Amino acid sequence: MTLGSSLADLARARKGRRRRASSWDRTGGNADFVGIGAGQTIRLCDLDGAGVIRHIWCTMAAPRNALYARTTMLRMFWDRSDFPCVEAPIGDFFGIGHGIVRNFVSQPLAMSPEDGRGFNCFFPMPFSESARIEVTNEADSGMIFYYYVDYEEHDRLDADLLRFHAQWRRENPTEGWGEGRFDDQLEQGGPMGDYRRQVWSTPNLDGKGNYVILEAEGRGHYVGCNLNIDCFARQKNDWFGEGDDMIFIDGDVWPPTLHGTGTEDYFNTAFAPRQEYHAPYHGITVYSGSEDWPWKGKNSMYRFHIEDPIMFEKSIRVTIEHGHANNLWNDYSSTAYWYQTHPHARFPEMPPASGRLPRP
Repeated sequence: MTLGSSLADLARARKGRRRRASSWDRTGGNADFVGIGAGQTIRLCDLDGAGVIRHIWCTMAAPRNALYARTTMLRMFWDRSDFPCVEAPIGDFFGIGHGIVRNFVSQPLAMSPEDGRGFNCFFPMPFSESARIEVTNEADSGMIFYYYVDYEEHDRLDADLLRFHAQWRRENPTEGWGEGRFDDQLEQGGPMGDYRRQVWSTPNLDGKGNYVILEAEGRGHYVGCNLNIDCFARQKNDWFGEGDDMIFIDGDVWPPTLHGTGTEDYFNTAFAPRQEYHAPYHGITVYSGSEDWPWKGKNSMYRFHIEDPIMFEKSIRVTIEHGHANNLWNDYSSTAYWYQTHPHARFPEMPPASGRLPRP
């Protein structure tokens, strides 16, 4: 079985049968969508046997709900799992948080014109017994939904194929400790440099207060995330990029197997970037700062470990500091993507739509 999509292998004969589940109008008309009422769940596909989902495309219209990208939930179940292997708000899954939809392109995910409303996913998703994909409209008004699920049928899967997973998380706000120090510094009229030195000299030697992007048990490999940060309150030295990534593998205590040098560094940018940019494996899709407050408001970024997946044999814990040594309090959310053995540990309970809405 060939899972790769290299141009060098494109001419190689492949096994399998191409199939599609879509919202085409079964009457032969042009109403090629399904309606999803308030609180309703629909199934995009419910497949039996072995196969690999290769591509998912969808778009939707929700005239009375500007935040449909956060209130619409996407869930996927492999091999008769009783609980989701993929669970995320639909916009976050396809690459951008905060309920924002806009054009961007990466290798596995893209939002396409018009204005990013065409969502695309190219992560391969193997299954040996069954595959079920569901969408739930958790808004108080209806919507229409168009979709393709392009997949292959196979007689059997190779035994070493892991199952695709994705999970959304949020911490709103993070537990920063720097506010009191900032207030004291202002009252005393102390220079900004003293505050920076005070914060930057504070050690983080356990990672326990870090924002958690992923916790998983089993064998597998982590293949990336998107991270969304809303700097909703002004904080002295509120550049969040001083937060290091720390990835604990197979029971690490301290130090972690992988320890980074800053948030912008993990996302493959440099020197406090103030530009939106997107590439196959990394990018900044949302930057909302201004000259007087560079990190104001909503920021989104992604990093995909396609060429450098992070393997684990027993467990993985992917974390990142919110400011140096976790001194900042901001709204953090993320979607992690990974492959692992089946079954997996059940995810934490997903907040209701009211608990997922972005800050105004």
